[in-house]
Amino acid sequence: MTEYFEFLIWPFTACVVLVGIHVYFGLHVIKRGIIFVDLSLAQVAALGMTLAFLMGYGLEGDISYLFSLGFALVGATVFTLTRTSEGKIPQEAIIGIVYAVTSAAAVLAVSHSPEGAEHIKYLLVGSILTVTPAMVLKTAGVYAVVGLFHVLARSKFIPLTFGGANRPRRLLWWDFLFYAGFAIVVTSSVKICGVLMVFVFLVVPSVFAALITDNIARRLIYGWLFGLVGSALGIVASFWLDTPTGATVVCTFGALLLLFVLLRKLR
Repeated sequence: MTEYFEFLIWPFTACVVLVGIHVYFGLHVIKRGIIFVDLSLAQVAALGMTLAFLMGYGLEGDISYLFSLGFALVGATVFTLTRTSEGKIPQEAIIGIVYAVTSAAAVLAVSHSPEGAEHIKYLLVGSILTVTPAMVLKTAGVYAVVGLFHVLARSKFIPLTFGGANRPRRLLWWDFLFYAGFAIVVTSSVKICGVLMVFVFLVVPSVFAALITDNIARRLIYGWLFGLVGSALGIVASFWLDTPTGATVVCTFGALLLLFVLLRKLR
């Protein structure tokens, strides 16, 4: 049992770190109605990582990270500018287009690579079981900086999403800072857990919390609790069933949310 604990402790710690920041951003995403923005940004970051990989750089190296971050920041700029299109085109349409195009571009990029299929699988579900303590601590540091910035500027970011009398005047600039911080988080997340886990960590706990309460602080708490329970169950299930961890955690989150909705309907 001790060996199992030592093997699983760092993957679970990584999930705790991921849940901590993604649930917060999930509240904004749900309220703004841009549900698939993280999936799209994650895919943009993955495209940058793919190009670095094809140029011969390791997936865990700094060059790959900079490629991913650069691509993600370009995506953040696109989403910032399209939010001000005065309703002529729904932003979800732009988000979907970006996701489809970057996904296709990644497939084309690795189509002649012997390791192409394995690389695409890595980008989708990651390899969280092999995460190292150094990677977890480094990622936690990045998230802490982004989180601290949002805490200090909460008087700007909260009204920007949830409205209110203190809605910032320079919307475009603060909107870009929101998406830029989001891009930094997503870039770090994709390296650890892949595109699909990034999506469920962001959306599923926030949807669960939104079904329970409208209070922002309580949504954070409920979302964190859901994320921690879902991560623990998913990791343990993948270990005992000998299934891919990322895919198992994604399915566990979906199953828990479905179970909650069904119980809620029965009540």
